[in-house]
Amino acid sequence: MRYDGGNARQPLAVKLLALGAAITVCPEIMAGFATPREPAEIQGGTGADVLTGRARVVTRSGRDVTAAYLAAAQRVLAIAQKQRVTVAYLKQKSPACGTREVYDGSFTGQRIAGSGVTAALLRQHGIQVFGDEALTPAHVARFLPETTVRLLAKQNLAAGLQ
Repeated sequence: MRYDGGNARQPLAVKLLALGAAITVCPEIMAGFATPREPAEIQGGTGADVLTGRARVVTRSGRDVTAAYLAAAQRVLAIAQKQRVTVAYLKQKSPACGTREVYDGSFTGQRIAGSGVTAALLRQHGIQVFGDEALTPAHVARFLPETTVRLLAKQNLAAGLQ
C-alpha cells in the first residue's frame, strides 16, 4: 500500500509470497505510520546521508521523523538478515525504499539521485537492492532456485524466462 492509501500490489510479488520465495516489509508501517499518511521526504541529501546524520527525513508539515525511519530501517535489516535475504525489490522514490532516486525534500516533485534510508542500509550490509520496476520474471529468475522458476512458468507468470 502506498503512503496515500493507493495500491502498489505487484502480481509477481503475490505469487512469490504464495510460493514462499519472498517476504514483504514496509518500513513506514513498521515505524508506526498510518496509511494514508502525510508525505515525508529526505532533506539535505539521501538515505546514506540520513544514516550518517548529515540529512533528515521530515513530513510536509515539518515534523522530523528521522528517528522513526532509522529504527524501521534497522528492523528491516534484522528481518532480512534473519531470513538470509540477498535481494530486495523496493518501491522507487520513497524516502525509505527508493533505490535510484528520492524526492529532494522540497515537496515540489523534484528528485535527486540516491537511495532511501532502508535501501541504503540494506546495501551497506551486502543486500542487492532493486526498484520495483525490476520485479519481472526475467529479473527475479536470476535469484531463484530452478524449481521456483519452473513453478512460476507453470503458473504463466514467468513469460520470457525460457
